[in-house]
Amino acid sequence: MNPARPYRQVDAAEAERLIRSDGVRVLDVRSAEEFTTLGHIPGALLLPVDLIASAPATLKAPDEPIIVCCEHGVRSAFAAGWLARAGFAGVINLAGGMSTWRGAREHSPAGPAGRIGPSAWLLDNADLLPRDGPLLDLACGSGRHALLLSAAGFRVRAIDRDEGKIGRLRDLARRLDLTIDAALVDLESPGLDLGRTGYAAILVFDYLQRPLFPALRDALRPGGVLIYETFTAAQAACGHPTNPEFLLDPGELQRLVQPLEILRQREGEADGRHCAAVVARRAG
Repeated sequence: MNPARPYRQVDAAEAERLIRSDGVRVLDVRSAEEFTTLGHIPGALLLPVDLIASAPATLKAPDEPIIVCCEHGVRSAFAAGWLARAGFAGVINLAGGMSTWRGAREHSPAGPAGRIGPSAWLLDNADLLPRDGPLLDLACGSGRHALLLSAAGFRVRAIDRDEGKIGRLRDLARRLDLTIDAALVDLESPGLDLGRTGYAAILVFDYLQRPLFPALRDALRPGGVLIYETFTAAQAACGHPTNPEFLLDPGELQRLVQPLEILRQREGEADGRHCAAVVARRAG
């Protein structure tokens, strides 16, 4: 391996052999349109290169080999380098990209299991994120949103009650030279105080703790926005989660965020999940 390039490069024939014989995973970093119209390697995961910062938090098994591909091998080289910096040990770039691929192709869009990365609700509403103040990623989990937004230049504080995930996020931030204030916080502690008017935006995804909503509202500065998305009761019929404590009733999220002004909202099935989502703004 070239010391200046911390990943392997293989041609299409070698990539096909690795996929067939060793079951090596494939990460496609082209656009969703290219993935479908130009065709992709069967079983490939999709994550466009402009979202690659979130990949270290969403790709599992960092010690297992993974082939990264795009159309001509340029975007994938950047993505492969990012994953290698993040500590992924078996990163392989498909030299020449899919333009050289002669193996099987599929033209179906990526299903929910084949898409990794940040929430579509966050991406669809990123235009409402203020850039002049800190962001709080509450219940950040592995840090898919914290990594993406920090790489985009936002000041991010990420909190979670899972010590292992916070430790992993701190390690990723160090490896990738990102500034993320990752902190271990018991989000279910009674009377949790998130501060007063400190955040330009607060993000909450796939997490529901109803007693926290007053603290969320108080922590927003005047004009700050809350971007929230989590599961509704209809999700119980489809699988995890099933505990009603973690599932919203119809219209409940809109009530919980009051008196914030709802700018955008959605409720129902999207991407195989039953969720409710809002973007709400504090007056001022």
